[in-house]
Amino acid sequence: MSEPIRIQKILAASGVASRRGAEEMILAGRVAVNGKPVRLGDRADPLKDSVTLDGKPLRRGGPLIYLMLHKPRGYITTMHDEMERKCVAELVRGVPGRVFPIGRLDRESEGLLLMTNDGEFANAMMHPSRHVPKTYRVTVRPSVTGEQLQKMEEGMEIDGRRTAPAEVTVLTSEPGRVVLQIVLREGRNREIRKMCESLGLETARLKRIAFGPLKLGMLPVGKWRRLADEEVAALRSAAGVLPQMRRDDRAPGDGNRRTTGPLSHNF
Repeated sequence: MSEPIRIQKILAASGVASRRGAEEMILAGRVAVNGKPVRLGDRADPLKDSVTLDGKPLRRGGPLIYLMLHKPRGYITTMHDEMERKCVAELVRGVPGRVFPIGRLDRESEGLLLMTNDGEFANAMMHPSRHVPKTYRVTVRPSVTGEQLQKMEEGMEIDGRRTAPAEVTVLTSEPGRVVLQIVLREGRNREIRKMCESLGLETARLKRIAFGPLKLGMLPVGKWRRLADEEVAALRSAAGVLPQMRRDDRAPGDGNRRTTGPLSHNF
């Protein structure tokens, strides 16, 4: 006999969102159990109760999907936008299943965005205790001093909290323009932009080029590809979690480049 569990866990297990995203759906009034809107903390029996999102029943089980998208600038990281702004959902319409983003890249940022329908995998990738590193290539203006670099590396006070230490490398430097590589191990909102702003630097371009051991490589802007089994395993290993037993279908002809070789690509 099954036991009632929290609604956000049911949503995550069904693959419609991470647990954090599920909480946002509940707060927005999009989730109902047996026809009645739910609140955070409510529970349901997934085998007996009817759980709906936007009036549609949740799917039960099904294949797990893992992919990376090369997010362009100008798109917001969401699957639904009431203001009708361009969102990443438009770029993954060819995916044979419903997926959601793992974490966020802000509207003017670009680069590697993981997407899945595996809520537990998403939680592992985003949870601050896992410390999965994310690597960014950041163009700043006008120039960077040694003191500014040291502050980013040691941690700074942002929004009343100190940032975790970052790894910062100067890739190129020319008059009025410096390109940095920054590795973060926490997922605070617009962290790099806020650090640069606090230091008096303009962030001219921000691109995520790696998520843990997975690199963006030569994936074209606006395109997506499925992750190879070994890539998913490497991400799980980086987060210190065990592999799932279910795996996504490998439907041929999805029109996107797959990688089955090593994780390291040129970028």
